[in-house]
Amino acid sequence: MKKIFFSLLAIISFLQNVNASSPQVPDHIIFKGDTIPVYNLLVEKYFDKLKKSDNGELFGLKFREGSATFCWRGYQAIYEISNDSLFVKHIIYCGELFDGNKIDIQESNKRLYEFFKDKVNNNKVFVDWYSGNLNLPKENLLRWDGVFHKTFEKELSIDIKNGVITSVSEIENYIDDSNRINRKYRDTISKVLFNELYKLNWNNKKDFDCSEKYIITIGKNGEVSEVIMPEYQTKEEIKEFWNRNEYNYCLKAIRKGLRKLKFDILKMDGKPVEEKVYLEIWVEDDGKLEEWTEY
Repeated sequence: MKKIFFSLLAIISFLQNVNASSPQVPDHIIFKGDTIPVYNLLVEKYFDKLKKSDNGELFGLKFREGSATFCWRGYQAIYEISNDSLFVKHIIYCGELFDGNKIDIQESNKRLYEFFKDKVNNNKVFVDWYSGNLNLPKENLLRWDGVFHKTFEKELSIDIKNGVITSVSEIENYIDDSNRINRKYRDTISKVLFNELYKLNWNNKKDFDCSEKYIITIGKNGEVSEVIMPEYQTKEEIKEFWNRNEYNYCLKAIRKGLRKLKFDILKMDGKPVEEKVYLEIWVEDDGKLEEWTEY
């Protein structure tokens, strides 16, 4: 039944990809002599606190206008941990740290004074507006949202209260269990799901056709917790394009076919998280399954 709608769904998917955000460069932090990327925009949080982010003004400039697609904020900040305190040490042009030249210290200081004014002390700014944590990468990349936020297998978690370092600890974001299915690499998960569903015979007495796009949620416990058809979420959409019995049958069949799978535990900031996996299948007339997932 759903095969006739494939072209429409492909167009929708294309439009969504066109409007997607571009990958963004991170800020950096100097910690124990190393310069490390950090995926927490603390200067932006200062803008938010001062309600400056709405008009986009920084140093008297409209910094978001004409900024590079890889750096929508129009600058990068470099922080430093010194004497158990966190500081903004430099504000530089996007990519200045890696363009082969040294940071223009004079220009950086000028920007600091123009924006932070009397908060600048010894050419740096105490980050007293921030309480929370910074996670610094220690091992391999585990997950990336495709734009900015990255999670690593192991991270150094630095807890901060009003700019003062309160504790430093190591966290693990992946629990490798020999009795569970490996999912360190995101692009292998849909293959595992498909291989499990491929074992089933998709012929049925009512000739229901489950060829469709699915979003499968792997819960915090590593087991499949939800299956949805992302293109059909409202009652009106389901009624227009589906026989309700066929719709329910397909969701239950997918869920039942995956119920025995147990994946390794995935974490973010040291806490278990769920993960959504995209899967597209095509059911042949003989009941055999083909995978149409795009990677």
